[in-house]
Formats: sequence, structure tokens, C-alpha cells
Amino acid sequence: MPGILFLIPNTLGENAPDEVIPQKVIETAKRLRHFIVEDVRTVRRYLRRIDRTFPIDDSQFFELNQHTDRSKIEPYLKPLLEGNDMGIISEAGCPAVADPGADIVALAHRKGIRVVPLVGPSSILLAQMASGFNGQSFAFVGYLPIEAAERQKRLRKLEHRAKEENQTQLFIETPYRNMKLFDELTATLKGDTRLCIACDITLESEYIETRTIGEWKQKKPQDLNKRPTIFGIF
Repeated sequence: MPGILFLIPNTLGENAPDEVIPQKVIETAKRLRHFIVEDVRTVRRYLRRIDRTFPIDDSQFFELNQHTDRSKIEPYLKPLLEGNDMGIISEAGCPAVADPGADIVALAHRKGIRVVPLVGPSSILLAQMASGFNGQSFAFVGYLPIEAAERQKRLRKLEHRAKEENQTQLFIETPYRNMKLFDELTATLKGDTRLCIACDITLESEYIETRTIGEWKQKKPQDLNKRPTIFGIF
């Protein structure tokens, strides 16, 4: 029988794992020795934060990120096919959600390997929960176009969808461009459109606030520069 592929959540920042990761998840991660990860160094630090004595040198890591050739990832499943359990750990948050781990999960299903998602922090869901927006219908659309005209066009489409379909629209930006995106949001969207800014979720510096665009024009948010942030409109 093949092993089980566990989807192991990571913290969203440098807070202690036991503050946001359930004990059962920590215990599962501690017993695994084969991992598929977005960044090996990040996961090594994470495992040592879980357990200072974790046997890093006795563990096997396969790296899967935006630079990985997807035609070469099938061998990553070899430990599973040999009967060993494995874990997928992303850079932050839940694996396979806005994360390249989804490609391995899809491959595992095709191979008849059991996939088990474990509970942990998701910045997308936590932002949705804290926004005050419609939780019955929402969409995470990832990054917006980089080119200014295309970005403004996309923002207007998302705003139209939010109002016409009563659907929350969630998106992100590269952290060092967060304030620029905020300025574009207030310049592009209608005054009565509501904007939620959810920054540094689960960290001591957490900042979450929802206001109309008209209200945001009167009061800018905290400095969002280089801080992981989810934006939502409704």
C-alpha cells in the first residue's frame, strides 16, 4: 500500500507554531521524514521550531516552486509509492491553496494515493472571516495585472462582479507594492465600495480594517510596505 500524503500548514510569519498550528498537526509533521516543500531552508527552520531535535539530516526534501519543471515532479512521489508517508509544506499557510503544491496533490490523486489535508492558518479564509463581507460567495483571484491600464480594468471588473453577484473579491500584491495598490484602489473604485485590508494575519502586528473607499480617502491605513496583505472588496 502507498503512504499517505499529508498537507501540513505552515505559520504565516515568525510566531511560535503552537500558537496557530494544532498539536495533532505538529505531531504528524514530527514523525515524517519525506517532504515536498516550496523552499527547503524555510521548511528546515519551521521543523526546528516545531522540534529543536528534529532529525533534519535524516530527512528527504523535494523542492517544488515556480521554477520547478512540472514534467519532472513525478519521481517526488517515489517514497509514497514505497509505502512511506510524506508531507507537503508551503512557504506560509496552507499547502495547495494559492501554492504550487496543488500540482503534486493532483498527481497523487491520479496515482491512487490518499491525500489528507490538515488544519492550519489560511490568510485567505482568515481575511474573509474578518472582512464583514459575504461569506456565502467569495473568490480569491490572486495577483492583479502589473500594467496600470490592465490593472484598473481588472479592478473595475472585480468591483462590478462584487456588486452584481454579491460576491466578495479577494486578491494580493507583492508586499513592497502594497501601498501603491492601495492608492490605485482609492483612485479607481467607487466611493461606496467597501475595501478590507488584512495585514500580518495571526502576528502581533496584525492589522485588519474595513472601510468604504470614500472613508479610506480620508484616512490611509498603516504602512503596509513589505507586509503580507490580503485585499478584499465588496
